[in-house]
Amino acid sequence: MDVLDVAADAIATGPVCDSCLGRLVADRSFGLTNAERGRSMRTALALARDDPFETPDPADCWVCEGRCTEFDEWAERAVAAVEGIEFDTYNVGTRPPPLIEENGRLLREECGLDPDAGEKFKSEFNREVGKRVGRLTETEVSFDRPHVQFTIDLDEDRIDAKVNSAFVYGRYRKLERDIPQTEWPCRECHGSGRSGREPCDHCGGTGYLYEDSVEEFVAPVVEDVMDGTESVFHGAGREDVDARMLGTGRPFVVEVEEPRRRRVDVDRLQEDVNAFADGAVEVEGLRLATHEMVERVKRLDASKRYRALVEFDDEVAPDALRAAADELEGATIEQYTPNRVDHRRANLTREREVYDVAIVDEKADVETFDDEAIPAFDPDDPHHAIVEIHGEGGLYIKELVSSDEGRTEPSLAGLLDVDARVIHLDVLSVEGEDEPFEDESYFLDSDE
Repeated sequence: MDVLDVAADAIATGPVCDSCLGRLVADRSFGLTNAERGRSMRTALALARDDPFETPDPADCWVCEGRCTEFDEWAERAVAAVEGIEFDTYNVGTRPPPLIEENGRLLREECGLDPDAGEKFKSEFNREVGKRVGRLTETEVSFDRPHVQFTIDLDEDRIDAKVNSAFVYGRYRKLERDIPQTEWPCRECHGSGRSGREPCDHCGGTGYLYEDSVEEFVAPVVEDVMDGTESVFHGAGREDVDARMLGTGRPFVVEVEEPRRRRVDVDRLQEDVNAFADGAVEVEGLRLATHEMVERVKRLDASKRYRALVEFDDEVAPDALRAAADELEGATIEQYTPNRVDHRRANLTREREVYDVAIVDEKADVETFDDEAIPAFDPDDPHHAIVEIHGEGGLYIKELVSSDEGRTEPSLAGLLDVDARVIHLDVLSVEGEDEPFEDESYFLDSDE
């Protein structure tokens, strides 16, 4: 391909602006804009032919119909569309009129070029407007989920700015029982609070079975600080409503939609959340995270360590209890979907491993377990025991103790041949089995 021949053929088709001319050879001479390439081609051709140098009015270009004169205008419109919104990364996309794309194809055909030669109008428009947006806002372009995605529709003369979500990671401790992780709509009125014209008797007209939730203590505060429109709470699994989450806490991510603020002080945010929760829930280790952390938190297999106060219907000798615990330790447990969750879980048999089982036999060791459990626990009481269990993610602990009418095998009750049940349950730790949740690649630096 001779560049001067391409220039001559292109110019012969009618008024062609420098950008559309240079776009034909966009793969030549890295570091130039298409407009610079086009002007150089036009200049070299005039010199080679000893012709007067003439440049058509860019607005008269039959290829782009003058659109290549609008880069600055669209960049300014993009900046105006996100006024008052904090962002560090962006991207620009363009929907060009079909006629402009067809004109570009015809120009390449007239010049004897391959249909894919050079660069398409859309790519140049994205880049040139994007460069100007970056200069005006002192932000950086990103092709991997930018904070803001601009979409320019040239036919409709419209620009849309999609503000992508921001993410805050942390761990929560649930210090009170009977608090679900997320809002729990009433199953009778489906959250409406009404039964016909009357308030729903099942939920007292609130629409929810529980007044509070971990989500309601945490997500609204994060949403408010980031000035978002909505928030979504993503947890790494969930504990039972009547179980506390203690120890190292459970990983979670709050996703804030359309945030106007991203550069938040996470230490102060943590203080605000804990003050709002007022002792019912505590969060720690809050950090700004990437969107990949949501998938990691929701899908990563995690082992859990539990502490359970167990009640037996008959007396259980200490030696028999320890023997049963030893038999469970390291065992592979087969659990058919428990009765208490079969309305929301598929009916199938799951295999889960028990890593460790320990019997707590000193009252001093459980004084932080649960104030309400202390009076019921006596190391010499053959009807009660406190058991610590470390198991694979997805292991149902209550059923591991009770057998759930034989749906879990083996079980503590089955091995002891005594009916047993969990009275109080605490989760002590939730840890990733493959690698720690706190992998630095999932977090943003404080200055990002």
